[in-house]
Amino acid sequence: MKKVALFAFNGEAMCFVHALLNALEMKDRGYDVKLIVEGTATKLIRDLAAAPTAFSPLYERVKAAGLIDCVCQACARKMGSYDEATAQGLTMCGEMMGHPSMARYREDGYELIVF
Repeated sequence: MKKVALFAFNGEAMCFVHALLNALEMKDRGYDVKLIVEGTATKLIRDLAAAPTAFSPLYERVKAAGLIDCVCQACARKMGSYDEATAQGLTMCGEMMGHPSMARYREDGYELIVF
């Protein structure tokens, strides 16, 4: 089975949507997909919950499919979305000085793709 870890760093909504779409498509094609929300993209966790947008249903589909592996602990704190991420039941990662470790995913056999 192909294993892919999608790291979404960019907080621009259109870029984040492409990470969400690719996560769903890869899952539908049988990939083992993990989405890691990093950088300014962590603010979208709060924004999509605060005021529903055209992208909110897509985000909810990705969450419901269990594709969000974790959210960067340090970035979520910096962007003010930590409390919202934990309220949504999302896992926080911070094993690399407060950030998710890309090396961990590589060591587990995941191909990394960065948005």
